[in-house]
Amino acid sequence: MRIPISWLAEYADLPAGTTPEALHAALVRVGFEEETVHGGEITGPVVVGEVLEFTPEPQKNGKTIRWCSVRVAPDGQRAADGGEAVRGVVCGAGNFLVGDKVVVTLPGTVLPGPFPIAARKTYGHVSDGMIASSRELGLSEEHDGILRLTEIGLDPEVGTDAIALLGLDDAAVEINVTPDRGYALSIRGIAREYGASTGAAFRDPALAVTPPATDDGAVPVVVEDATPIRGRAGCTVFVTRVVRGVDPAAPTPRWMASRLRLAGVRSISLPVDVTNYVMLELGQPLHGYDLAKLDGPLGVRRAKPGEPLTTLDGQQRTLDAEDLVITDGSGAIGLAGVMGGEATEISGTTTDVVIEAANFDPVSIGRTARRHKLPSEASRRFERGVDPAVARAAAQRAVDLLVELAGGTADPGQTWFDEAEPPAPVLLPDGAVLRRTGAEVTEAETVAALEALGCTVQPGEEGLLVLPPTWRRDLLESVDVVEEVVRIAGYDRIPSVLPVAPPGRGLTRPQRLRRSIGTVLAAGGGFEVQSYPLVSAAQQEAYGPGPSMRVANPLDASAPLLRRSLLPGLLDAVRRNRARGRTDVALFELGSVFLPVEGASYGTAELPPIGARPAPELLMRLAEDLPPQPVHVAVVLTGDRVAKQPGVAAEPVDWRDATDAAARTAAAVGAEVRFRQATPPGYHPTRAAEVLVGDVVVGVAGELLPGSVEDVPGRIAAVELDVDALIAAAPAAIEFAPISAMPAATQDVSLVVDEQVPAGEVRDALVAGAGGLLEAIELVDDYRGSGLPERAKSLTFALRFRAADRTLTAKEATAAKQAGVAVATERTGASLRE
Repeated sequence: MRIPISWLAEYADLPAGTTPEALHAALVRVGFEEETVHGGEITGPVVVGEVLEFTPEPQKNGKTIRWCSVRVAPDGQRAADGGEAVRGVVCGAGNFLVGDKVVVTLPGTVLPGPFPIAARKTYGHVSDGMIASSRELGLSEEHDGILRLTEIGLDPEVGTDAIALLGLDDAAVEINVTPDRGYALSIRGIAREYGASTGAAFRDPALAVTPPATDDGAVPVVVEDATPIRGRAGCTVFVTRVVRGVDPAAPTPRWMASRLRLAGVRSISLPVDVTNYVMLELGQPLHGYDLAKLDGPLGVRRAKPGEPLTTLDGQQRTLDAEDLVITDGSGAIGLAGVMGGEATEISGTTTDVVIEAANFDPVSIGRTARRHKLPSEASRRFERGVDPAVARAAAQRAVDLLVELAGGTADPGQTWFDEAEPPAPVLLPDGAVLRRTGAEVTEAETVAALEALGCTVQPGEEGLLVLPPTWRRDLLESVDVVEEVVRIAGYDRIPSVLPVAPPGRGLTRPQRLRRSIGTVLAAGGGFEVQSYPLVSAAQQEAYGPGPSMRVANPLDASAPLLRRSLLPGLLDAVRRNRARGRTDVALFELGSVFLPVEGASYGTAELPPIGARPAPELLMRLAEDLPPQPVHVAVVLTGDRVAKQPGVAAEPVDWRDATDAAARTAAAVGAEVRFRQATPPGYHPTRAAEVLVGDVVVGVAGELLPGSVEDVPGRIAAVELDVDALIAAAPAAIEFAPISAMPAATQDVSLVVDEQVPAGEVRDALVAGAGGLLEAIELVDDYRGSGLPERAKSLTFALRFRAADRTLTAKEATAAKQAGVAVATERTGASLRE
């Protein structure tokens, strides 16, 4: 928002000589962000001159210049720069006549750019200054010729200071207005904030006009938004006024054009400029219609799907059923709150003007502006919230300006539709400011701060009852009021004290364990990444086959499915790393996957209304309408586990790295895993396994199919675990057994089994048969070759036995081992190797 200083001074008492820097500082104190300063860039002697004579001089390049004699001071006086009253000036423009009053920049002037002016020789003459155009002065983009003051209704004395005459001595400060403070997109709102910041007197411009008190029906209006979209009415206020006999040739006065320019708005025509001026002044967007082009009464309704509308920018738009439109008997004539229609546009022949001031739903206007890619100054304000109580005053202000400046006559009546609900009062409990912020603000200071913002404050038994003003719809709860009190009282009053966490709070068990998993994997050399949750059908089929959720993905239409596995995103990251020269890659990700149930339908629950917190039962229904979204962790490794070094051969990653990562992940939550050979989708048929905690399958680990990832050669080890299932299967608390003082008895056993029998099954059988004396078991050898039957293998296990209360004898250890062998023989057909 740009704020011309002279305009602000009309409604707030600015100290004499207030600089842009001082104004910025005052607004920063109440929470606005400083941007830049506009205007006030011209310095030096810039005066009104009179063209006495000129001589056209054609040049070799085909251009004709004029060698001019210009008077820049009255007879008998020196010029503003101390030089002669009559100057010779070279000018390339040809749109002026002898006797015209023009703007002359004398030597020593600095124009925007910066562009210093000095006497210099050009085209065979010494040009002692420059006759300026509107663009060179920063007044507009017009550069077809120099600025003739008579064309803008001015006939000043020669030698008059043109900087003050044209308002070029004014400046505007620009601030960043956050979305929750739409009231600050107006001089009215900024003047109030300046007064709250500095204590300066504030005069509300909305109170300076007196609109009609009754609804006399200027232009009939029918508001048909009887069925609000998602619980919100599209239009709550609609005011119309009529001004007849407007002079279509009336120029925009210099002071208004200057202020609009400083505020960043281009001057178009007087009726349009008036609506823009009032919008900037009061924050209420207005729209003007040519009364002669209207067909019957105005209406407000939702658009019909596919309904066409040509907007003021000349674009024909196809409307959506959620768009709010203004209509007459011919159909839609404007996008409400965004842009008017071409059919009823004010033109150079318009004499009767209809002024519209309305209040529209912020959410609806914001969606329409984004849907049609049509941001405007009006939509910018409506989507942030406009004061519904200022519409009538804004319409009256526009009427008064058109009557004064364009010679119009106002119809006495008005159309006034008003169903805006008043703001709800908010209770500010005693001591709330201190409890929330730690700032010690007295009750008197609290009341003064809130009243400075326009609130009405009444003391009560439990605290202060605060009635927010109509332009502060964001003050809904006590915390909002606390924020405003501290903002005005001063953020520097908040002490720098670390808050004390209340007892009984902290991370939940799943949160703590998920963090532990990330810490363990990072400590093992992995890098955590976050990949996109949307994948293609081919990626889904390769690593997460099953029912999928399809969503609209405007960024990549080839990836419309919510992932069932984390591997596609991780493998994309591996491929990008390999493409950039990183050959040894270890990545992991913790994230949600989406596992819809076969045959179930999702997305059928009614969406809650916008702008209000949904009820708990509605939130529960929405949660039930979503597919299961368990948290998974996945690890992908490629390249070398051990890099090649002098005397050390490189060791590429393989399935063992995957099972090791799975074991370390489980250990992070206090669980112990075992592996069972399997062939998950996308994995190598003989180098992959299911990961189990007890009898619960929590994931898979192993090597991926060779060549399955484009541009990634060699083996790729991968593991993916269901973190929620892993945590659920893990013990609630980790139990540590005391270190035994008794010695261990170790024995080995070699068993011959069919080569198709997994070693894990043999191991499980030995554990089941050996009983409680078995402390540890480890596979130490897998032999296949001579001395064994065809298609057989020999598995050697190292067994460690220990008793907690005595030293085991060799006989007891052997008996336990033989019991284990017996169960292995029964379950797997194993036999002792001779």
